[in-house]
Amino acid sequence: MSVPASYIGVIIIWTTTPLAIKWSGEGSHFLFAVTARMFIAAVLSLVMLRATRTPLPWHKKARENYLVIGLGIYGAMTLVYWGAQFIPSGLISVIFGLGPITTGLLAALLLGERNLTPAKLLGMVLGLIGLAIVFGNGTTLDHQAGLGIAAILTAMLIHCTSAVWVKRIAADVTALASTAGGVTVATFLLQTTWIALDTRLPDQVTARALWSIVYLGLAGSVLGFSLYYYLLKHAEATKVALITLVTPVSALLLGSWLNGETITFGIVLGTTVILIGLMLFQFGEGCLRWLKHSALKPSRSEPHC
Repeated sequence: MSVPASYIGVIIIWTTTPLAIKWSGEGSHFLFAVTARMFIAAVLSLVMLRATRTPLPWHKKARENYLVIGLGIYGAMTLVYWGAQFIPSGLISVIFGLGPITTGLLAALLLGERNLTPAKLLGMVLGLIGLAIVFGNGTTLDHQAGLGIAAILTAMLIHCTSAVWVKRIAADVTALASTAGGVTVATFLLQTTWIALDTRLPDQVTARALWSIVYLGLAGSVLGFSLYYYLLKHAEATKVALITLVTPVSALLLGSWLNGETITFGIVLGTTVILIGLMLFQFGEGCLRWLKHSALKPSRSEPHC
C-alpha cells in the first residue's frame, strides 16, 4: 500500500464520516445506527484477524487495552450519534479537529510529558477561542444546537482520554488486534444499552441510511483505523498532522453541498481560529526555530515549518 494512497484515503474517510453519521440516523433511533455500525466493524475486524493470522493477545495489559479502547469508542460514538441530530455534520469534524491539542494537554497531565512549548500553549488558547466562537453561534443553528455541540465536545474529550490512556498502558498489541478488541467491547456495550433501554428495531430504514451504516462499518471504522495507523508508521508526523487541518474544512463544504447545511459567519470565523491554533500547535515551534536559524544564517537556511 502506498503512502499517498493511504493519505488520500484517510482524508476522504474523515471528510465523509460526519455526514454519513448524520445520514445513518435517518428514520431510526440513533442507537440503532451506531450499534449496527459497530457490529459490522467488529465482525469485519475479527475476520481480518483470522485472514491475516494476526494474534489476539489475552494477557492482562492486552485486556486493559481492549477495555479502554472499547469504553472510548462506546462513550464517544454514543454522544457523537446523539449530538449529530442537532448540528451540521461539518461541525463534528471541526470539533474533533481539536483532538491533537486536547491530546497534547492530556498527555502532559496524565503522562507527565513536558512538551507544552509557548507556541503549543498559544495554539491551545486559540483553539479554545475558536470553539467559544462556534459554541456562541450554536443558538442560531437550532434550539438544541448548544446541547449537540456540548455532546460532540464531550465525545472528543472521551476519545482523546482513551487514546492517552492506551499509551499509558503500553500493551504490546498490534493495531489490528487493538481495533478488533476495542470494537468488540464497544459493540457489546452498545447492544447491552440497546436491550436496557428496550429500543425497538426501526420499521423502515431508508436506503441512504442503510448504505451509510454499511459504509461506516466497513470504511469509517476498520479501514479508516488501519490506514491511519499505517500512515503513523510510514509517513512523517508533520504530514499526518496536516490531515486535521484539511478535514474540518472539507467536511463543512461537503455537508453544505450534499446536505444543504448552512455555514454561518460565526462557524467560518470559529473554524478559522481553530485551524490557526492547530497550525501553531503542530508547526509553531518548528517555525520559530527556523526563524531564529535564518536570522543567523539567512543565505544557507531553508524553511522546515
